[in-house]
Amino acid sequence: MNKNTQNKKLNILVILPHSIGGRLTTSSISDGFVQNNCKVTKFDELKQPLSELKTLLKSSRFDYIVGYDFSAIKIKTELNLQIKTINYFSDEIDKPTAGVGFKELRKYLNDESNFTFYWDKELFLEEKKNVKNIFYQPHFVNTDIYKPIPTKIKYDVMFAGRLDTDYRLNFIVELAKEYNFAWFAIEKHYIDALNRVNEEDKKVIQNCYKGFIDNESDMAQAINSSKIVINMHSQGKSSFNYRTFQTMACAKLLLSEYRSEAAELFGEKDLVFYKDLTDIKEKILHYLYNEVDYNEVIKNARARIESDFNSQKCVNNMLQIVQNKI
Repeated sequence: MNKNTQNKKLNILVILPHSIGGRLTTSSISDGFVQNNCKVTKFDELKQPLSELKTLLKSSRFDYIVGYDFSAIKIKTELNLQIKTINYFSDEIDKPTAGVGFKELRKYLNDESNFTFYWDKELFLEEKKNVKNIFYQPHFVNTDIYKPIPTKIKYDVMFAGRLDTDYRLNFIVELAKEYNFAWFAIEKHYIDALNRVNEEDKKVIQNCYKGFIDNESDMAQAINSSKIVINMHSQGKSSFNYRTFQTMACAKLLLSEYRSEAAELFGEKDLVFYKDLTDIKEKILHYLYNEVDYNEVIKNARARIESDFNSQKCVNNMLQIVQNKI
């Protein structure tokens, strides 16, 4: 940071978005600002009326509004605010998952007072041609929350997320038939899955469904209660989703689809990739019963996240960028 701002305690307004994945990601981002000696005030789009935000803005002066995807820019434009924004995207900018009104809001990414951080390097390189203040920043987590927790292992294998394609649904059902399996998702995705399978597989889904997690502490507890976590990607081209960093930080084995940024972000023995259903079954069996190999991977994983992808370090990097652009 430059000399004029490096000792100033920044006043940050953090927008907690409607989306569950966005809320979890934003929590670690918010924690990172606190860890960097910023004063953080949160506005919860899901639980607070806009009138409360308007009152808050009248009584406080903020240096930055921090949001997930377009949430901060949306509020800034709707209320005609003259406040800089820091926007973290782990959804693709040009897809509906980026939020309501994403097509109209996209033009504001070129405003000099709006800073965009993109989790996927391939997408970042594409957007760099079109967006002024865009920077590459892979996911990160608060390693004080996502950490090894002494707790009883309840599940051999866990998956958290929607089963919105037939491939995902069939994949998870087949695994749930063979292992002590836990699936976490919101209720509407659970009901949707039940409506798309036969009677036999309905019982499989009912047995493995464990409810819904909407906060960081419970997610960390669920991961720690599982020996292996399955990871599938629905966004981006090259980078890893938030679940990757959550799991590795908790020192639990991640079985993930391959992504091209693997060599850039992680070491050879930080996580394990699977190719297909047959391959993942073989790897699950191996790591469930080979403690030496299992412990080597999870030790490396925790060390990597703690060193390079913790919220304090990564938010500090974001602050260095936005402050030096002033």
